[in-house]
Amino acid sequence: MKLMILGATGAVGSQVLNQARNDSRFEAIVAPTRRPLADAGQVHNPVIPFDLPLPPADWWPVDVVICCLGTTLKQAGSKQAFYRVDHDLVIACAERARAAGASVFVLNSSLGANENSRSFYLKTKGEVESAVARLGFTRVVLARPSLIDAERQDSRPAEKLGLIASRLVAPVIPKRYRPVSAETIAATLLREVAGEPGVVIVESGQMSR
Repeated sequence: MKLMILGATGAVGSQVLNQARNDSRFEAIVAPTRRPLADAGQVHNPVIPFDLPLPPADWWPVDVVICCLGTTLKQAGSKQAFYRVDHDLVIACAERARAAGASVFVLNSSLGANENSRSFYLKTKGEVESAVARLGFTRVVLARPSLIDAERQDSRPAEKLGLIASRLVAPVIPKRYRPVSAETIAATLLREVAGEPGVVIVESGQMSR
């Protein structure tokens, strides 16, 4: 299969890339990014602005897409800017890949994603899930991890505090609410590439290395 990784420089996306390099199922990997990968190796790494409208390119035709695109409200600077990345950009990439022949789309979403949620963040994630599921992919996987346990290049004080607290109480809280490592999420996304047709939801408590 030919694999596309979206968001390959992020905490989860970089782990997907590292693990996919050693996965014999993939004969080719394309990872478009805003800045060059530190060690692209045999990975095709188009460097693009990664904004709308997306540029036409000959690297869109792939079999499988694993999408780890995403930002935070703080990084984006506004709800509108956040929505443009986590909703509009994700859907635009999915549409472009589907039109080019992709049959599987694996989305790294969020615990609690729900298009009817009162939370702007969770509502956005839910709307993206619903939109992607309607695009006609043979298989759609919606992975919903809890708080991601990973080393971040950017500063996220609130997330760090949340991780510390979650680690302390992890033994006594339900598995689906416990922090999950970026490595574990990546392994789950790659594993779920293969499976029966349809829309599959993978909750945080179901994720494993």
